[in-house]
Amino acid sequence: MKKAIFLDRDGTIIIDKNYLNDPGQIEYVPHIFEAFKLWQESGFCFVVITNQSGIHKGIVQEENVAKIHQKIAHRFLDNQTPILEFYYAPHAADSDHPMRKPNPGMLLEAAKKYKIDLTQSWMVGDKMSDVEAGHRAGCRSILYTYQSKEDGTHSSYIPAEILSDDILLAAQKSVSI
Repeated sequence: MKKAIFLDRDGTIIIDKNYLNDPGQIEYVPHIFEAFKLWQESGFCFVVITNQSGIHKGIVQEENVAKIHQKIAHRFLDNQTPILEFYYAPHAADSDHPMRKPNPGMLLEAAKKYKIDLTQSWMVGDKMSDVEAGHRAGCRSILYTYQSKEDGTHSSYIPAEILSDDILLAAQKSVSI
């Protein structure tokens, strides 16, 4: 079985632009490509898991989400760190849909499709709902705080195993555990 790094998109791989709808505005977080290389060298594959409530609100077009994901996928492929697949939940923020984080539906679906061992995998995100989705799926989690105001201290969810504002440092810690 494979082990994976599941990553949130906005605020984790790319700078959160608050309902990104323009593929031309993609901007990557510092050191993300180096972090992917380190994880890949440690035997991990990559799956993006993202809530996209902007689709439900009508401020993000689904075809633009597809273009954004395609552009990100090509950039990581050029870096020789391919992303297996992008999963997104277009449901309202207050939805309890099984595919919307903090529910683990997207992770479980990817794990089944790609034969991923969730106990050997990590969920990386900038919100405690990402951390919780990882834990509910059986993964360990990283709370990446580069752009986030969340630190996990005021959350009812179990804290992340790793808390870091540097994605490369988080990757280094995760491969040494």
